[in-house]
Amino acid sequence: MRLDSQNIIVYQGPHFTIEWYCDSRGESQPYGYFVKSLTPRKRKLFFLVRRIAETGVIRDKTKFRYEGDDIYAFKPQPDRYLCFFMKGKKIIVVHAFNKKSDKMPLKEKKMAVKRMNDYLERNK
Repeated sequence: MRLDSQNIIVYQGPHFTIEWYCDSRGESQPYGYFVKSLTPRKRKLFFLVRRIAETGVIRDKTKFRYEGDDIYAFKPQPDRYLCFFMKGKKIIVVHAFNKKSDKMPLKEKKMAVKRMNDYLERNK
């Protein structure tokens, strides 16, 4: 999915602003995944995003968890939205997928790390 802006805000709250990652061409895989999702699945993600933006925390590890390598996961079953934290109270959602196994697939995490590094390089 192509977006017109490099900074598409998912939700802005007093603790965090959550944004979709866009590559250098304006393509956003996580936003495209979200758009194609059914409405109940969109609501699950939005509930989690709003909670962290408004309160600054999600304590339930079944809903939000550190995955290593500076990557975190919003976990609205059965989807995963991988993200990272930035200075300035921002969370950037860099990758989304349907999780089918108990463990985090290595290729999905590698993609998230690659996009995080791309974002950080372009936004120095």
